[in-house]
Amino acid sequence: MARNLLLGTPATTTPTLTTTRSQAATGLASASLDTRLRQKRSPAYLQAMAKLDAGGHVHDRQALDALLAQIDQELGTIEIQERLLGIVGRCYLGHPYEVHTLDLGGRITEHFKKGHPLPLTLERARVLATHPSYAFIEVYATRMVAVSESGQTAIIEGTA
Repeated sequence: MARNLLLGTPATTTPTLTTTRSQAATGLASASLDTRLRQKRSPAYLQAMAKLDAGGHVHDRQALDALLAQIDQELGTIEIQERLLGIVGRCYLGHPYEVHTLDLGGRITEHFKKGHPLPLTLERARVLATHPSYAFIEVYATRMVAVSESGQTAIIEGTA
């Protein structure tokens, strides 16, 4: 029987073969997810993201649907627990705008002025989005993926 090392009391559960197998499967899923997130983004996807500054997605439902279809085509294989929450990118509309967002939960495209807060799930990507090395930041529940102009990716783990 396993014992709790800190308290010296017997552990209440013992590992079983099914528990071990499910933990191994989760590890494999996590490894394949990391591999998928690290893949270089396609030129078509990068071009679709660059069009966010044109502002047509705010008023044109067809343009927004086309953008969402491009995102789904590029990232559709990502597991549901790591679904894309939104995208934050540097805004080129000029002063006073700093970043723009695509909130996939509410399907909202919005441009934010300097100092105005982003939705809580996307605010953590703001500083990275304004960095000249990155075209935009994909925000997931437990990580962010910084995407460069060339499509190369860098994963930033953690939620804070």
